[in-house]
Amino acid sequence: MAERSPYHPPVKRSVTIAGHQTSISLEPLFWDMLRAASEETGQPINALVAAIDNERLASPTPSGLAGAIRIWLVKRLQLSRG
Repeated sequence: MAERSPYHPPVKRSVTIAGHQTSISLEPLFWDMLRAASEETGQPINALVAAIDNERLASPTPSGLAGAIRIWLVKRLQLSRG
């Protein structure tokens, strides 16, 4: 099977945060990273996204949710590499 290119347009998916459905557009690479983080932490994707959203909203200059997810994933990757 051919490997999927990381340069793929964003894919929109629905998640539920605090009982409300919202759509998030992320590139497949970030969806894959979010799924892996969900599995590693034992949290459902919705719960993980809700936690990222809470962290984002607590910021003095919050970004959009999709951007916050990307930032959170990159920070997580940086921390794991030490």
